[in-house]
Amino acid sequence: MDSDGQIIEWAAVGSDIGPLLLAATGKGLVRVVFHADAEVREKALRQLAARFGAPPVEAPESTRLAEPISRLAAYFAGELHEFALPLDWALTSGFNRQVLRELATGVPYGSVVGYGDLASRVRQPGAAQAVGAAMGANPLPIVVPCHRVVESDGGLGGFGGGLETKRRLLALEGVLPQPLF
Repeated sequence: MDSDGQIIEWAAVGSDIGPLLLAATGKGLVRVVFHADAEVREKALRQLAARFGAPPVEAPESTRLAEPISRLAAYFAGELHEFALPLDWALTSGFNRQVLRELATGVPYGSVVGYGDLASRVRQPGAAQAVGAAMGANPLPIVVPCHRVVESDGGLGGFGGGLETKRRLLALEGVLPQPLF
């Protein structure tokens, strides 16, 4: 249950980058998990249960999840450039939340920002490493586009979903050439 005593609903969905786990509370989308095979799903669901005090309920037909599922499908089809979804920020706080909110609103589709530049935008110049930690702790990847944060020298930097996933997301957005498969 979330902080309002509501059940947390989840579903696993396919995507161009592999299975994703989506979880939502009554406030909005609360978690997106990459590479959501059975083992990864179970770990994520245990973490959500521990955080919210009750096990999430599998609900692939959930009205809470319908819009995020639809918008992710449109994103991967190249038809959606801005998610504009209700988000539940319960899994992040403090500096991380500040950085992620700036990222969500200030780094549009098809663009990238450096770790240091993002630190400066939240008035913490010199906190590039802390921005990197915030990206690694992002509970809402893709929707809060941590894949758009790169090194100032043009390197990709790290990525919780793996560098190949980051490359594919940036290629989808036209920042990098499409990978050859």
